[in-house]
Parts: sequence; structure tokens; C-alpha cells
Amino acid sequence: MDAPPPRRPAACLWASGITGLLGTLVLALVVADWAPLLSWDRTVADVLHRSAVGHPGWTRANRILTDWVWDPWTVRALLVATALWFLWRGDRVTALCVLIATASVSALQQGLKVGVGRERPYWTDPVATAHFSAFPSGHAMTAAFGCSLLWWLTLRAGARAWWRWAATALAAVSVAAAGFTRLYLGVHWFSDVLGGWLFGVALAALTAAASTWWAPAGSWRSPADAGGDPADAASDTPPDRPEAP
Repeated sequence: MDAPPPRRPAACLWASGITGLLGTLVLALVVADWAPLLSWDRTVADVLHRSAVGHPGWTRANRILTDWVWDPWTVRALLVATALWFLWRGDRVTALCVLIATASVSALQQGLKVGVGRERPYWTDPVATAHFSAFPSGHAMTAAFGCSLLWWLTLRAGARAWWRWAATALAAVSVAAAGFTRLYLGVHWFSDVLGGWLFGVALAALTAAASTWWAPAGSWRSPADAGGDPADAASDTPPDRPEAP
């Protein structure tokens, strides 16, 4: 039987706090120009750029993926559509949390870019171009935030086990691939992507905690409400007591 997702805002807050602290640590190391991190960034960038130059077909595929499939605006549009779906179902709190968080993530990402002002990798033979500052990667941060939140909302809606497994796999692949395309195309350092991932997950977990607190209890649906097997729901219902003579 598929159990409904538990109300555990504390777990979401812990996840948000841990990933947020790790993201802040990466940010501090980037600002401090920590030599081991910069060396690792350069090593990863050099290896992937050589591959991108030598494999133009694979490079074109990565450009399509980064410009269309995992473009930040694609993820934002999906989040807005999800918020509208919750609004249509009468769950205004969840819809509002998703919309506010989506706008906040975009604002925070741009603020960090301005504040850090990190230069992007420079190549004499670039395979792609990007503008504005490097840290954090907007693609990685938006993908991590959007996919993590959409994964949690799948649980939030009371999805069956196989839907949850599919959502987990799709979210993990999308987050990893969104970051990889930016590295492969040579427009970000590894620490840009890592910082984006960490901050994105932190904000998704914070949004989940807020929605858990404020969403009405009736919006946490059981498997039977979500289209599960009525027999499963019935199996958890205690038998009627015999009437007194």
C-alpha cells in the first residue's frame, strides 16, 4: 500500500539548513579564491573543453539540452503550470508558495551573481557563449530547485509508489544533466554548478517546509483520494463494531 506523505516540516528545515550551509561554504571558498578549489575547477574545465572541441556532435546535443530542455525558463514555466494546477484544485497556499519561491530563487540567483562577480572560463576556441557572472550557475540552481520541489510535490499529491520512483529518477537525472551541460560547454566552473545545486535544493526544501506548515490538512491526500485501490484504503479501516443487543 502507498502511504500518504507525512507532515514533517522539521525534516525539510534540516535539509534546507544543511544544504544552505554547504552552499554558503562553497560561496566563501570561491570568494576567498581557495587554491585547491580553483585548481580542481580548472582541471575539470580543461578536460571537458577538450572533449567538447573534439566531439562537435555531442557538443551540439548538449547545447540543445541546455537551451531548451533544462533552460531556466523551461523549469520556471513548469513550476508556474504546477502552481496553477494546485490553484485549480483549491490549494491556494501551495500554489502561492510555489510562485513566491520561484520568483525568490530567480532574484537570489541574480543577486549572488552581482555580489560575487566571478569571471566565466575563457577559451580561445569556445564552443558556446554565456553572459553575466559565473557564480552560481543559473541553470544548475534553477534545475535543482525546480526538480526537487516538483519531486516533493509529487509526494505531496499522494502519488503511487511507481510514480514516486519515476519522479525521483527523473529529478536526479535532470539536476545532474543540467549542471553537466554547463560544464561541458565550458561556460561555468565546477564550483559554480555545485553552489547552484546546493542553494537550489536548500530553497526547495524551505519551500516544502512552508507549504507543509500552511497548507490545509485536507490537501494532504490519501492514496485512495489520489486514485489508489479502494481495497487498499479499506484494508486500513477498522471493522465496524457490532451493534449492542
